[in-house]
Amino acid sequence: MKLLVFAHTPPPHHGQSFMVQLMLEGLGGDCRKRRRDGDGGSRARRLPETDGIECYHVNARLSRHLEDIGDLRIGKFILLIWYCLQAIWCRFRYGVTNFYYIPAPGKRSALYRDWLVMLLCRPFFRRFILHWHASGLGKWLETMVQIRTRSITYNLAKNADLSIVLSNYGRGDADKLFPRNVAVVGNGIPDPCPDFARAVLPRRRARLEARRLLSVGKPLPPEIAAGAGTDPHVFRVLFMAHCTRDKGLFDAVEGAVLAHRKLAEQGSPLFLKLVVAGQFLHGDEEAEFHRLCATLGQEVVEYVGFVSGENKQQLLENSDAFCFPSHLESFGLVLAEAMAFGLPIVTTRCGAVPEVMTPEHPGLVEVRAPAQIAAALLRLTDDESFEALRQRFESHFTIEQHLFRLARALRTVADSGSTKG
Repeated sequence: MKLLVFAHTPPPHHGQSFMVQLMLEGLGGDCRKRRRDGDGGSRARRLPETDGIECYHVNARLSRHLEDIGDLRIGKFILLIWYCLQAIWCRFRYGVTNFYYIPAPGKRSALYRDWLVMLLCRPFFRRFILHWHASGLGKWLETMVQIRTRSITYNLAKNADLSIVLSNYGRGDADKLFPRNVAVVGNGIPDPCPDFARAVLPRRRARLEARRLLSVGKPLPPEIAAGAGTDPHVFRVLFMAHCTRDKGLFDAVEGAVLAHRKLAEQGSPLFLKLVVAGQFLHGDEEAEFHRLCATLGQEVVEYVGFVSGENKQQLLENSDAFCFPSHLESFGLVLAEAMAFGLPIVTTRCGAVPEVMTPEHPGLVEVRAPAQIAAALLRLTDDESFEALRQRFESHFTIEQHLFRLARALRTVADSGSTKG
């Protein structure tokens, strides 16, 4: 099966571009590069289950930085036409008949991008595959745009041979465009904490036991003090995502401040600290964040900026809980990362999050509810679900499971095509 992957990889780095990169690596890499190299370069490692799928990648990157995403500029449309011509060239040069595309969320500029790609590319390919990484397009088309916009979108993108969604929640967007088949394929990531049981779990247990002892005024035994680190009284909560209102940044700050005040009112020896890691996309939100911290959370909130590599690893290992009160999520890849590190999680009942976490997860709160976030954070100071969260990651969200399910879904398109002749 030859697959034309019309999607961008990092930079800029976000959940969608990262998953495209993982997919390409897991399915054996870009065949265009291997052909240019005379197949002499190192072939990307792939699972046996993915054999038989060849990817030809058109890196349709329109933005270099996160701040540029969504800007409507004529230069982007010229670049997009160039990418479409590359895709059409691959169709005839390499005999690629399957077109893979990631449709837009409910944003007008992104929708115009989809129209152009569908208009130029779709007629040249036999089979058409949509992979829904974002959510909200279906409702947006029904409620926020004119009927002409809705009609053009339906005519250009309807009847996909396969729509891949990240969760059952995501079916709503896919079904609006009447696909021939829908497959649910949750995301998965390479294990970011393979040494969890030896290197991370003992520290989590020691810090939990230290908080319990400190809360009732008891001294820490030497072995507990040694395992808990230098600040066992500090309950470190991590927010790690794009620093935007929609990702719940301001709700997290207000919730952390409320929880900290509650601890102080109770005379607790514990101190709650919210560590914010991520990049701001909008200058007005960045200014508002710093004003809010100056007035409410000067002692409670610490901003560390964008983190990656070893710094990110250390933040996840050294935190005691994870707070991600997003307003709308098609999946929430950072939740899988937090689970891999056994971090107790506060997040919202929005989008696909209850499926990722399970509807019974005790850290689920309503959207835009700082008081509920505060209450949940206080409960997590005595939470010991480290191993259960780690087990959920291992059983549902590894890269191997994701690639296996993705390859199986893609093969349904090839199989249906072979029966048609």
